[in-house]
Amino acid sequence: MNKILSALFNSCRGFQTGAKSERAVRQELIALALAIPAAWTLSPLLWVRVALIGVLLVVLAVEFLNTAIETLCDYVMPDHHSMIGMAKDYGSAAVLCTLVLASVVWMAPLIDCLSG
Repeated sequence: MNKILSALFNSCRGFQTGAKSERAVRQELIALALAIPAAWTLSPLLWVRVALIGVLLVVLAVEFLNTAIETLCDYVMPDHHSMIGMAKDYGSAAVLCTLVLASVVWMAPLIDCLSG
């Protein structure tokens, strides 16, 4: 039980640190907070609500992973290095992919709602 509590506290500390230090994390947390009631407004279907909220959780998770990569890269190689730059670019591209996915998922019920 102590290991589970310790893991929970570590995760909470990660959320807190990310929200304090990363603007993108703050923006995505705000989007998630707004998305929860919005999901209930957009669709009566539980699976659609889960998809709408879940895709934003995926965006947030990838953002945290990208932040972790960037933090580690900056620690290991504070000076500019082309390979470190590539690693950071890959992380950024992963975030972009999830943002596009989130946009597509959110557009479907919005279009459905407006058309009908």
